[in-house]
Amino acid sequence: MSELDLQVPAAFDPFAEANADNSGAGTKDYVHIRIQQRNGRKSLTTVQGLKKEFSYNKILKDLKKEFCCNGTVVQDPELGQVIQLQGDQRKNVSTFLVQAGIVKKEHIKIHEQTAGDLFLRQEY
Repeated sequence: MSELDLQVPAAFDPFAEANADNSGAGTKDYVHIRIQQRNGRKSLTTVQGLKKEFSYNKILKDLKKEFCCNGTVVQDPELGQVIQLQGDQRKNVSTFLVQAGIVKKEHIKIHEQTAGDLFLRQEY
């Protein structure tokens, strides 16, 4: 009987490993980089899902300086703060965020162009 009392397992926390890894965009949160078509060949690149602890204005300032484009931070009621940049800057923004150490590469989702976007870019 005394042997059974000694073999009682300790408490196991199944989420301890997930809570320990809180760097970048988190374990299940992603940073979404999308393109929105404006009029004609004009487009906007949007970045959403960055952690709230980052200064969006400082990131925007560095992005604008690095890629020679204009941009702004927009407050959306559903999505929170969203960075908007002029032009198709999806790949540039992705590499910038990874190199700056803001987000890990596996936490970035780059959304591709739709068929409508490709149709607008065809030359006649």
